[in-house]
Amino acid sequence: MSNPPASAAITATGLRKSYGDQVVLDGTDLSIPAGTIFGLLGPNGAGKTTIVRIRSTLIDADGGTATVGGHDVAGDPVAVRRQIGVTGQFSAIDSLLTGQENLLLMADLNHLPRAVGRQRAAALLEQFDLVEAAGKTPGTYSGGMKRRLDLAMTLMGDPRIIFLDEPTTGLDPRSRQTMWKIIRELAADGVTIFLTTQYLEEADQLADRIAVLDRGAIVAEGIPSELKRLIPGGHVLLTFADAAGLESAARALPEAVPDHDALTLHVPGDGGLTSLRELLHRLDDSVDVADLTIHTPDLDDVFFALTTTRKAS
Repeated sequence: MSNPPASAAITATGLRKSYGDQVVLDGTDLSIPAGTIFGLLGPNGAGKTTIVRIRSTLIDADGGTATVGGHDVAGDPVAVRRQIGVTGQFSAIDSLLTGQENLLLMADLNHLPRAVGRQRAAALLEQFDLVEAAGKTPGTYSGGMKRRLDLAMTLMGDPRIIFLDEPTTGLDPRSRQTMWKIIRELAADGVTIFLTTQYLEEADQLADRIAVLDRGAIVAEGIPSELKRLIPGGHVLLTFADAAGLESAARALPEAVPDHDALTLHVPGDGGLTSLRELLHRLDDSVDVADLTIHTPDLDDVFFALTTTRKAS
């Protein structure tokens, strides 16, 4: 394997994993720059959690190579573990300990000096708005509070790369927004976030770059706007001040669909800068466009177009 780019926090080349006859990963390739939020989308059973488990050294791949923080996952798993934090779909919280005790336990597991551990626990309780709940057991916490404590525990080791495997599953909208804010703050501090999610809005809101995984293979990758332009259905809506302007534009753009009542013209297109320039160039200078709006497919459209229907697993 060639050396990964110096700026790549996470890489994978030809990653493969099977369980018996079931192929879970079928040669995935990824390169994730440091300090970014990378979103991995895919239906249940597509292989998202398997990728996280391989890269966090919990399971071995059957083939291919992966690096995390510049270290080979298979060849130097100890070095990988020193750099990462993992928050999964299921909480790692000890229900018999208080919130503060859970954090101090993580401090001990990370071999932090006692004073440093207490200082970091206090700071995280403050950051995650858990100060008042610090002396209570998680059984008294809401779902959002448990997720925040779980992530705070992950951060006790000060990881620079964090794997978040569906971190907001089951949370109410307010708690989800709180988690989004925390994730953005981590990325702003230079932490690399690898996020798997089934919430398409979540990926759209958070991720700098998104890959769509289906049946173990990456079927599309790019920034959210690029992915949306892959799917037909985008259009530009032109609004005119009067019927004369609409009729002139309709003659110049015969592929467009006019709405005479609304004085609008529906023009198929991807909404990109080049196509917009071409569109406006085709209109006569005397045609007065009162308003222009761009409509592109959303990530829901991308998801349904690029992934196959399958049962949850």
